[in-house]
Amino acid sequence: MNALKLALHNPRVWGTWAILIALALVPVVFGNENYVMRLFTGALCTAIAVYGMNILLGFTGLLSLAQGGFFGVGAYTVGLLTTDYDWPFWTALITGVLFAAVLGYLCGLIALRTKDEYFAIFTMAIGFIIYLIVSRWESVTHAHTGVNNVKLPEGGGVIDFTDPIPLFYLVFAILALIVYVTWAIRRSSVGRTLISIRTSEDLADAIGVNVGVNKQLAFAASTALAGLGGGLYASVIGFIGPDSAMVDKTFEMLMFILVGGLGTVAGPLLGTLIVTFIFELFQDFQAYRFILVGPIIIALVIFAPRGIVGYLGGWLDKRKARKRQAEAAARRAAAATDDSTRSTATQEVQ
Repeated sequence: MNALKLALHNPRVWGTWAILIALALVPVVFGNENYVMRLFTGALCTAIAVYGMNILLGFTGLLSLAQGGFFGVGAYTVGLLTTDYDWPFWTALITGVLFAAVLGYLCGLIALRTKDEYFAIFTMAIGFIIYLIVSRWESVTHAHTGVNNVKLPEGGGVIDFTDPIPLFYLVFAILALIVYVTWAIRRSSVGRTLISIRTSEDLADAIGVNVGVNKQLAFAASTALAGLGGGLYASVIGFIGPDSAMVDKTFEMLMFILVGGLGTVAGPLLGTLIVTFIFELFQDFQAYRFILVGPIIIALVIFAPRGIVGYLGGWLDKRKARKRQAEAAARRAAAATDDSTRSTATQEVQ
């Protein structure tokens, strides 16, 4: 109960709620524009995978460049199972998430034996291998032909997910749950354990943290969310191709999280939305979009290295610190005045 009261008085929580409420109102404004609704829904699917990267990079301090590959694993699992094998969407999605998690765990057994830049290079190689498999194994993945007519979620005769609005709210509900889980992890002992590993692995190990197991689980959780985002994305778009598993996808996700704010709750979502719609504005210059967006990213890295949410959080912390200092100064001044008054009164009595 006390935690809930503290949360309700936390500006960061209110900011996250404001973003979610604004997103919930998107169908009210753009409900009749299918393209815009699909754009928003696709961005939310990608944001789910970015939250997976946030667990690994933002909390644990491990830069995995295979996130785009595992996004493709989830997308292709759902796409192939629902089209070639006529599986129901929900069964295919659960399978895709589990497959991405297990594959991530197995890859992590080897990748996590390396550190720092070697870990990043190794995971980039994993991502590139995944891309090569989906782009060359034509008999299974259809290679560059891609997978068409991926099934939409089944609504059990109650909800029609062919309508873009219910589909948007489905993805939005899943994303909102992941945002809550991220907030809960950050406040829990699990989050403090991961952050201690990010701060210093040696110190975390010295105080009794099982560094290897926690890193392994964080890697698997990250790939599971990538698979979840990819599976939903395949259904929303209806077509999946090798581009969804390219290493470029990972760098896009990295850009989203850097713009929004590493290790924050709202950062991955805000960064994904901002950069996605900047890319959309520059869609006529698709080949040059990174050149156009590059200066914006450089400015953010220079002036707000912790991302937009991190910068605003730092500003709030400084404001709170100044307020506490002012209150402490006022209390000291009041105490000094009281002492002076009592001293004067005592002298008058004498």
